[in-house]
Amino acid sequence: MAVTPVTAVATTGIYCRPDCSARPDPRNVRSFADPAAAEAAGYRACLRCRPYRRAVPVGATGPDLVCRAVHLVVGGALDGGTETDLAARLGVSPRHLRRLFVEHVGATPDQVARSRRAHFARRLLDDTDLTVTEIAFASGFGSVRQLNRACIEIFRAAPLALRARRRRDDRLVADGGLPLRLPYEGPLDWDGMLAFLAARAIPGVESVRGGAYRRTVVVGGDPGVIEVSAGPPGELRLVAHLPHWEGLIHVVARVRRIFALDADPSEAVGALGDDPVVGPLFRARPGLRVPGCWDGFETGVRIIAGQQVAVATASRMAGAVAARLGRPVPGIDPLGLGTAFPAAADVVPGSLAGIGLTPARQQAVAHFAAAVAGGQVVLDGSTGLERLTASLEALPGIGPWTAQALAMRLGERDAFPAGDLAVRRAVGAGTGRPAGAAAIRRAAAGWSPHRAAATFQVWAGPVRAAAGAVPGGR
Repeated sequence: MAVTPVTAVATTGIYCRPDCSARPDPRNVRSFADPAAAEAAGYRACLRCRPYRRAVPVGATGPDLVCRAVHLVVGGALDGGTETDLAARLGVSPRHLRRLFVEHVGATPDQVARSRRAHFARRLLDDTDLTVTEIAFASGFGSVRQLNRACIEIFRAAPLALRARRRRDDRLVADGGLPLRLPYEGPLDWDGMLAFLAARAIPGVESVRGGAYRRTVVVGGDPGVIEVSAGPPGELRLVAHLPHWEGLIHVVARVRRIFALDADPSEAVGALGDDPVVGPLFRARPGLRVPGCWDGFETGVRIIAGQQVAVATASRMAGAVAARLGRPVPGIDPLGLGTAFPAAADVVPGSLAGIGLTPARQQAVAHFAAAVAGGQVVLDGSTGLERLTASLEALPGIGPWTAQALAMRLGERDAFPAGDLAVRRAVGAGTGRPAGAAAIRRAAAGWSPHRAAATFQVWAGPVRAAAGAVPGGR
């Protein structure tokens, strides 16, 4: 995850972004990896630089377990669960998990979750005209009282008082739907991201038109639509058309995952910029990020359908699955949409006959769906790359390439389809033929732990002018 540290001033009790215009005495300054850690230490957000305006991911640079736990917290694991539940998902004790968080994050899991909810609510108070009650439930709080308490503790003011302080240009307006900012750090190759998603859009479920990505979603059992387009530097713009705002924070988190907005592309560029194979690609396309996904099951079905067929054919087959088993969403045909993708439990043996999938692909999708529905395959990032890919490869019709490709889209940064022909050709370019296993192993060792980013650079093709690179905000 991308991490933007904050600086706190002991004499004022305030923490700021690094680019804040305030100039405190360095002797009184203390650094924290992220706002949650500063708030846990008793500091409040600066009213000048307003660090809560940036969706700053939690700083977790320690063990893989901590990074996975942070990922789950950001995904809402503690909005309806407890630290004990989270620890159980990760296979550790609650006490051990809290100790690791305090050591490596600077705050407990509950403190991280509360900070995340409060910052999201603070942005809604600025950007929207939602009521305080709507904002409380949209931000993952269980009551207005909880929101009031968090705002007073973190921002030293009640929600209505905070809204009264919003600036004239904070409020967003859209012709229908609820507009929201999606801030990010570092460069983002928006055109490259959009081109990738456009080529793989599932008909009826996803659409890329006029520089915007649109898709159907299901929130709390009810269908809706989200639209994402480029905004000012350092921001994308999301317009949400939802039946209710409860759990909006989770919708935003999933949209951020689609576009890898919490990734830090500079880490891979810095680590692999001098690599003889992928270094020129990273230097030419520093904003190219590995696309994520809205739903792991949906993406898995599309990847399975895409085995050994053209990209367009795979998208068409996934669209046929959605048309057969998905939920119709009326009234959105002008957007090129009309169906919500089915859940894993909706796919049963025999339900995919006659839609164009080969019998082998039908069986592979059915086994995958049953494993996801039954919990044998877990797609929430809690299991780790090796366990995830092992559980996938244990299913009929799913081999290493499919497992690793899905892992890449799920955010596993070291996922690596070693047998991929494009990768083999890139590594063996100097010899005039695809690289063998030994050469691939050597390349993989050098690319770790950024093998997914390296693979995606290779998949993006020859170096081109990065005309679509969008500079990120600081």
